[in-house]
Amino acid sequence: MPPTEGAVPQDRWGLPMPMISARTSLRRKMMVVVLATTCVALLLSATALLVYELRSYQKNWLDDLSTQARIVANASAPALNFDDQKTVSENLSLLRLRPQITLGAVYRNDGRLFANYVHPSAAEAAVPVLAPKPGIVIDNDRVDVVQHILENGRLVGTVYLRSRYDILGRLADYLLILAGVMATSLLVAALVSRRLQRSVTGPVLHVAQIAQDVFSSRDYSLRAQKTSDDEVGTLVQAFNNMLDEVAKRTEALEQSNNHLSAEMAQRRKAEDALRAAARTKDQFLATLAHELRNPLAPITNAVEILRRASDANPSQQRALQIMSRQVQQMVRLIDDLLDVSRITTGKVLLDMSRVDVVAVLHSAVEIAQPGIEAHHHVLTLEVPAGPIFVQGDATRLAQVFANLLNNAAKYTDDHGRIHLKMDDEPERLMVRVIDSGLGIAPEQQAQIFDMFMQVDQTLERGNKGLGVGLTLARQLVELHGGSLTVKSEGLGKGSEFIVCIPKGHLPAELPAPPPPLAAPMPRRRVLIADDNVDFANSLWSILESLGQEVTVVHDGFAALEAAGRLMPDHIFLDIGMPGMNGYDVAQRLRRQPATCDAVIVAITGWGQEKDRARAREAGFDQHLVKPVNVDDLVEILRTRQPAMT
Repeated sequence: MPPTEGAVPQDRWGLPMPMISARTSLRRKMMVVVLATTCVALLLSATALLVYELRSYQKNWLDDLSTQARIVANASAPALNFDDQKTVSENLSLLRLRPQITLGAVYRNDGRLFANYVHPSAAEAAVPVLAPKPGIVIDNDRVDVVQHILENGRLVGTVYLRSRYDILGRLADYLLILAGVMATSLLVAALVSRRLQRSVTGPVLHVAQIAQDVFSSRDYSLRAQKTSDDEVGTLVQAFNNMLDEVAKRTEALEQSNNHLSAEMAQRRKAEDALRAAARTKDQFLATLAHELRNPLAPITNAVEILRRASDANPSQQRALQIMSRQVQQMVRLIDDLLDVSRITTGKVLLDMSRVDVVAVLHSAVEIAQPGIEAHHHVLTLEVPAGPIFVQGDATRLAQVFANLLNNAAKYTDDHGRIHLKMDDEPERLMVRVIDSGLGIAPEQQAQIFDMFMQVDQTLERGNKGLGVGLTLARQLVELHGGSLTVKSEGLGKGSEFIVCIPKGHLPAELPAPPPPLAAPMPRRRVLIADDNVDFANSLWSILESLGQEVTVVHDGFAALEAAGRLMPDHIFLDIGMPGMNGYDVAQRLRRQPATCDAVIVAITGWGQEKDRARAREAGFDQHLVKPVNVDDLVEILRTRQPAMT
């Protein structure tokens, strides 16, 4: 029906026309927000994509040119040996099929020019008379690639290629495409936003008008009209529920009960989230340990290479010892993280046997000795002279006592005192680690074994570690059926950690096997496959220093090709390689007659029991965790190890 005289015009939501300006302002702001957000997101995405594409273009271009140089080198090597200039020239003339390559040349092993090729479009280009240094040089719009020509490891010549490098043209094409995409995206976003915002701003402004009417008239029976089931509809419904609550004071108690139920549900949801976070934490620790092992492996190999150098002076030897100790400390921290994760998930299996605790304590002292000496502490031992046996895992028990000694060394000021004492009781053994260090406040002693707990939070005390050593020590002791407790009279008064281990039933002592006879180091054909170039090259250097004949590749398909061609005695495979993973490579090697009897060893950053089981199933003979101990490599090369059991 037509509006009455003097009535305020209304829109389709029933809003007075004075509200139109506010509505327009709200819609304009929403449009600006949508377009600005879209523009920023597009700019960030476009920038990242542009950088990625340019870097990929450069890498692919250089890889392609390097491959072309290798092809020319391989084709020219025999001709160089026979001084066949005609054949080399014919090989270079094939470069005319690659118009981007403007110049090519092959040089003798003494650097003199042997043959060359110049594309007609670059007739004015000058061919270097002497061979340039090997490498890749990018100069504005051109790329020079120089590679040695090797045959059976002997230098027979050098190949030199020059190619056009139109990076600016490529950049212009990318920018033009990205500009078109951004313009189209912003236009689409504007059209979609213009169409959709009506369904958002209209109901919101309608709620605002109803609120104003309720405030002025105190009529709590007014309700906003709900037109959708999305977030805006939720807002309208919440507003109407609020009006219901105000209008119906008698339902206040029921509303309170509903709120309490929602709070309890939220608490249950939070508990579920905490449990999920704990599982995620364990997975994260395992993945973190794997990722940290990969860069540590080539560092360990590099230190071993330098350590084996006979011309290292005393200063360099000390530096190498420092590097070796620090890398070993990082490996121990990683192992502690993994051990805590395994124990938390119940995946630690102890190798229980008849163990001499006295020998275990001496082993722990050897492990902790560098840290004790670094702080100039005085260590005293009070242990029986003869062997004392318990049922346990020697490696894990040594880890417990080494952690306690390292903890005492870290939290005791320099020139302190550490006392290791063992008491042999009829039913149990008591081992005490007593220090004159920082001490523990009474309120902290209950939490000292919690994960990541640090007694001293000050910045002045460095090398505090991760706070997992005591947690791991207590869990390992409890797996042996024992207990680990702490005593301290307070800050500044030292600490005493007490390990109690039950003796239990001891198995019969087995005779010690005779020591193996020393055998000369055999020369093996060894193939290394690892996409970590630094690790592969450093391992190659170590094995070559041991007199081995070593070949290195960096992906699974190359490993299969090289293994079939070289028929190696030993094959060291990384697991996570591009193209084909180590498990698939091992399975195929076992099916090939040329490699079915080779010793195949997995070298990987994954060291959990499920990883070892999968390696056994794939046909690996051994499973080594990065960083690799050189003694383990020597033992594998010296004897053909049996398959994993």
